[in-house]
Amino acid sequence: MPEGTFSTLEIDASPEDLYDVAADVAAYPEWASGVKEVEVVGHDDQGRVDRARFVLEGFVKEIEYVLKYTHDRPNVLSWVAEESDDLRMLEGSYQFSRADDGATEVVYTLTVEPKFIIPGFIRRQAEKQIVTTALRGLRKRVAAGD
Repeated sequence: MPEGTFSTLEIDASPEDLYDVAADVAAYPEWASGVKEVEVVGHDDQGRVDRARFVLEGFVKEIEYVLKYTHDRPNVLSWVAEESDDLRMLEGSYQFSRADDGATEVVYTLTVEPKFIIPGFIRRQAEKQIVTTALRGLRKRVAAGD
């Protein structure tokens, strides 16, 4: 099983505000780099997105998959991909913890195992780029909402 990647960023916003932006997956194409299309395909009994289809601009080709979400507002938003033509496995999460200074520490974790052949060091670099870009995009999106 792949190791996965994680990164942490402190963002000057509440865990609730950050969670709400991260949980609004339909808006990802507006702020999440590389996300070409999102289609919400299911909601849970509380009206939250529990399944969404993504199309990403990949290095070589577009990658399509469906994520299943687990919600624990405002602490954790996690996801796992259903089986797809492109991915053996994809799972990740945002974890939100209030820092002592009133900001929020956000930990983003991501593990990806594609079905196509890609050297491990390139996959790890791609994961790191995705994680870093996602955290910066989240910070920018939350700041724009002020």
